[in-house]
Amino acid sequence: MEDPSLQSYESWNMWAQYIAFILAGLSVLILLSHLIKLAATSDSKTKYDYINRAEINFLMSSAIILIVAGGFFANSNVTELGILWLFVRVFVTISMGLIIGVIVQNLLKFYYPFYIEKRLKKLRYKPRISPKTGKPMKLLSEEEEDVYLDEGMQAEEDIFSVDYDVWVDEETGYTKIEKYAGHLHAELSPDSGYYTFKVVKEEIVKPPTYEEEGLLIKYYQDIYSGYKEKRECVIAKLSKSNVEDKVLE
Repeated sequence: MEDPSLQSYESWNMWAQYIAFILAGLSVLILLSHLIKLAATSDSKTKYDYINRAEINFLMSSAIILIVAGGFFANSNVTELGILWLFVRVFVTISMGLIIGVIVQNLLKFYYPFYIEKRLKKLRYKPRISPKTGKPMKLLSEEEEDVYLDEGMQAEEDIFSVDYDVWVDEETGYTKIEKYAGHLHAELSPDSGYYTFKVVKEEIVKPPTYEEEGLLIKYYQDIYSGYKEKRECVIAKLSKSNVEDKVLE
């Protein structure tokens, strides 16, 4: 007669493998859904926002599920299961999972953003196609785009909270304005050398007027090393001209 304990081991090994394969499949499906979404998104700005908002989260979720799947698969060949042996297996599995998880998290948090930044920059400055003519549109300079931005938009740019890109079809005059967060991405840290230097606070110490420029202090912090720094930025004088006046000019 077959040993009941051996049957229970075989049953556990079988279910552990099933769970591992299911989780691995789920991990692949999450990754594929992200890639399909990217491939199906043709608009550069929409793709930019999606990558910036969701890509790292998708990769992290897929990696965590795959790590858990690896833990089940590594424990699908049990031949004995005493109390001490059970404790050792659980401890080693959790420890290895946490170590791999921390490595993946650090890669996605400190190194992968550099790769994303290059892709986002390429998407942001990829020529937009005019729906009127089907031809590439022109990206206006900071000075040229002010004609198409109202005073509120210009004020947002002056304090670096928002950055606007203005694309114009020079044949028809069709205009497309795209909005980007001014401090969405981290800079290269002067302390750690990673792209983890972010603005954590902004303070207007002297509001701009129609006669005088204003003063803004930006507080930076390296989220990796904790290094802090503050920088002063000049805010342009308020403009008395409205958008209609500028267009007429």
